[in-house]
Amino acid sequence: MQEHNGNTREKHLWLIELLAWWQGHVNSSDLRDTFRFSRQQAQKYIDQYKTRYPANLYYDTHQKAFLPGRNFQQHLISGDVSEYLDWLNQSGNTDNITTANPTNTPLTNASLSLPKRQVAPKIMRALISAMQKRQRVEIGYVSMSTPDDIGRVIQPHTFVKTGLRWHLRAYDETHNAFRDFVLSRFRGEPELSGPATHSQQDDPGWNTQVELIFKPDPRLKPAQQQIIEQDYQMQNGCLTLTTRAALAQYLLQEMQINPKFLAGSPEAQQLILDNLSDIKPWLFDN
Repeated sequence: MQEHNGNTREKHLWLIELLAWWQGHVNSSDLRDTFRFSRQQAQKYIDQYKTRYPANLYYDTHQKAFLPGRNFQQHLISGDVSEYLDWLNQSGNTDNITTANPTNTPLTNASLSLPKRQVAPKIMRALISAMQKRQRVEIGYVSMSTPDDIGRVIQPHTFVKTGLRWHLRAYDETHNAFRDFVLSRFRGEPELSGPATHSQQDDPGWNTQVELIFKPDPRLKPAQQQIIEQDYQMQNGCLTLTTRAALAQYLLQEMQINPKFLAGSPEAQQLILDNLSDIKPWLFDN
């Protein structure tokens, strides 16, 4: 029980550091909303964090919150923005604290070590603030087609995890359309620039649900097709996945399907998209 309590306490302190670093502020209400305990208990954990790392936080009376100090150092967090976004993606779910295996059977697992995507805290804080306050953001952005830093005004509404990296879904005033932005490609000093005029509810790609129908590559032998059907628990030889239209391209990438051509080897392709004509209007290069 002591080990579990210790893990729980560290989880609370970890969240304090995580929010202070990436959101730029933390207060007792953040902990109350996440862990469902009293204001006094939340303040107790903040006090414990400040005692352990006194240079990391200071109280700002104007914002009524604790802000990261000038000499803030990361002690409990990794500094990878995915750590914060993964927590955010769980909607504050903190029930993943490691507990004893009741059978005492040793279990092993492994995961790939993926490269970090560098995102400056000042950029994340501005984007988070814009989403919370429903504001426009003036910010620099680079892309493969425009490698020079070009300033633009966006109206962000959702962080999206697409396999190896995180994106931001936002209204782009330059193109007068909702688009996806890779978080690690934002540049410069972001600045909030007035109330947003477009919200998540106005984004057709976000609010439209589409079905992607997958089948085994017909070039495979019948026995091979049956293996694929069993792998994906297909019904009547089909796998149907529903997603937001704006995410259809990313789902195809995760399924390792290029809708423009078949791989030379059916063993490499394995799956095909059977209803490309339905999905094509939502793909990036349709």
